[in-house]
Amino acid sequence: MNDEQRLAVELPGLSLKNPVIAASGTCGYGQEIAGNYDLNRLGSLVMKSTTLHPRSGNPRPRVCHTSAGWLNANGLQNVGVQRVVDEKIPWLQVNYPKLPVIASVAGFSNDEYVEVTDKLTVGGGVNALELNVSCPNVKHGGLAMGTDPDTLEQLVKQVVAAAHGVPVYVKLTPNVTNIVPLAQAAERGGANGLVMINTLTGLSINLKTRRPVLANVTGGLSGPALKPMALRMIHQVRSISKIPIIGVGGIESAEDVLEFMMAGANAVEVGAASFHDTLALPKIAAELPMTMDKYGIEKLTDLWEVKF
Repeated sequence: MNDEQRLAVELPGLSLKNPVIAASGTCGYGQEIAGNYDLNRLGSLVMKSTTLHPRSGNPRPRVCHTSAGWLNANGLQNVGVQRVVDEKIPWLQVNYPKLPVIASVAGFSNDEYVEVTDKLTVGGGVNALELNVSCPNVKHGGLAMGTDPDTLEQLVKQVVAAAHGVPVYVKLTPNVTNIVPLAQAAERGGANGLVMINTLTGLSINLKTRRPVLANVTGGLSGPALKPMALRMIHQVRSISKIPIIGVGGIESAEDVLEFMMAGANAVEVGAASFHDTLALPKIAAELPMTMDKYGIEKLTDLWEVKF
């Protein structure tokens, strides 16, 4: 069995040459990182979360490094769905026609999610959708869309119906007491898969100014601190669900990838690791065969059968 066969992963809408996917918000629209390495070395990439209208994002500073990882409060800064459809997706189609592309959908009401979904999928060029449900629901007091099971189930149903057959993966927020009911709600809504986990809400304070480092006060924590929590939550959800899970949170090595797959993930996304090493993703993908040899793993899909 060659390395290509050992690393290949098949998921709804996604034929991945390896399980390493560039996480949303860390690779822009692909153009931003294409100068660093050939994107075909990845399994896939998730474009920056896209809203109906362009957004300039939160006030600066909106990113900072902490002892536990990165905090960001970008505020869904993006160019808006029309430019993504007119410019970003076509660029990927022309330059990387064989690379599976995942579009990330965001919004502030069900109607916005549905409209963005329709526009992203009606013309082709997108292999799957990632539903960013950590956005505040402006029609329901600002509570994040993905923290209430009933709200999430209805949202997923509407997005799936508007997706023109493109598979929908729901990115679950960890900022809840129990993530299992949310996973079950997403599955009832018709999700083809889950992405676990999104960032944890965190805070960093500047001792000199006695003020928060981020202008937004709080931000989403990503990086190594998330890994144990992500593994635990993936394991919990895998015990009650058979739909695919894409694991994300603190992955920095090939060993981390194997841990996530043993916990129940079918593929992974890598994000914050690329902030301190622009080549982190292709390095992790390249190191997988040797690391698998080290631990006696013939092919990655064998790990889907791990139970504990």
